[in-house]
Amino acid sequence: MSYPDPRYLDEAGQASATLRTADTAPDLRMYAPTANPRGTDVHYLGTGATTGGAFGLYRWEMGPKPGGPSPHFHRTITESFYVLSGTMRLYNGKEWADGRPGDFLHVPEGGVHAFRNESGEPVSMLILFTPGAPREAYFEELAEIAITGRELSDEEWADLWLRHDQYPAS
Repeated sequence: MSYPDPRYLDEAGQASATLRTADTAPDLRMYAPTANPRGTDVHYLGTGATTGGAFGLYRWEMGPKPGGPSPHFHRTITESFYVLSGTMRLYNGKEWADGRPGDFLHVPEGGVHAFRNESGEPVSMLILFTPGAPREAYFEELAEIAITGRELSDEEWADLWLRHDQYPAS
């Protein structure tokens, strides 16, 4: 394995770094006001748009109520999870395991995976997608569904997932 071809070609470096402080408010709140008033806060740390498509990095802070996606896979992106605090159930396509702070799960394209907070306590983790697909639109659609209580038909769920490179595991 070698370094990729250079993407920056100027002779001198430039002041182009960005800092997002830990106390920055979440970019998205995924709450169902009556069913789950302390749902999930999502922090867009680095989106595909801000990283030139290199990656998407999100801090996912789930409240104590059970929740998380069912087993699924992606065709175009990898997904990785790093548990920051609490206990997150992680599925590697074969079995569920309790992920604790410092635990890491990497899922290549096509890898079946899922995560759930079943601990009864808040959980925080980082989710990394490569390359930097526009996952924010998917998260925002899920938040709108949760907040409004809108119920989707099987066909509408299939369309939503297809538009966002998400396929249910059989």
